[in-house]
Order: sequence, then C-alpha cells, then structure tokens
Amino acid sequence: MNKKSAPILKNIYAQAPRPCFVVAVGTCPCSQHMFKDSYNTIAPLDEIIPVDVYIPGCPPKPEAIIAGIAKLIKKVTRE
Repeated sequence: MNKKSAPILKNIYAQAPRPCFVVAVGTCPCSQHMFKDSYNTIAPLDEIIPVDVYIPGCPPKPEAIIAGIAKLIKKVTRE
C-alpha cells in the first residue's frame, strides 16, 4: 500500500457490507516484496485492513489462487 491509497482503502473497507472478506493476491500486498524500502509504501496490506486469505507468488500460480479461494470457502462455511 502506498501513502495515497491507504486512507481510501480504509474508507472503502469501512463502508463494505458485512460479512466482508479480503484476499491478498501476490507477494506485494502480502509482504511488500521489492517495494519494501520504497519511500512511498507504508505497510503490508494486513497492517492496514484485516486480511482473511493470503495467496503468495509473483505472479501467483493458478493452483495457488484456486487453493486460496478454497481456503476462503472453508473459512466462510465455518463461520
């Protein structure tokens, strides 16, 4: 997340109807990867809004995306 988009994302997340699920897709939202030391990034996504499922990879493989969505479905059906 960069400095300009973080407040906007917080506002959108606050307005989203509940239940709301967040999926972080890719290495950058999960850990900032190569943007970690950039002057414009502030934090990984999970420090700004709560993240339910992480799908790592740069870019993530289709199998990882399917596994992440399956994990989200399991989490939703348990709640």
